[in-house]
Amino acid sequence: MEKFEVANRISELRAKLNLTQHELARRSGVSPTYIYQLERGEKSPTVEYLSLICNYGLNITLEEFFRTENSVNQDVVAELTPEQKKLLNDFLSSIK
Repeated sequence: MEKFEVANRISELRAKLNLTQHELARRSGVSPTYIYQLERGEKSPTVEYLSLICNYGLNITLEEFFRTENSVNQDVVAELTPEQKKLLNDFLSSIK
């Protein structure tokens, strides 16, 4: 995920919870300036800080943070037959 995508994702999730940048910062234990800089794409969060923001500020896991509507649902893939998995893999390889 690119820096601007992380910035947009934090901003999007914060807005869904109707949190201000100050409130997200308070809940996460980071400074409001840091949240502002993240959302503007001026900084890239470390895994440690992103984990704090996700777990305490946004009440989600890191996995949920990186999961998007475009992500392949692992539960669906797990239910595929070996033949279907091969077809999916062949298809994905063909569009690289």
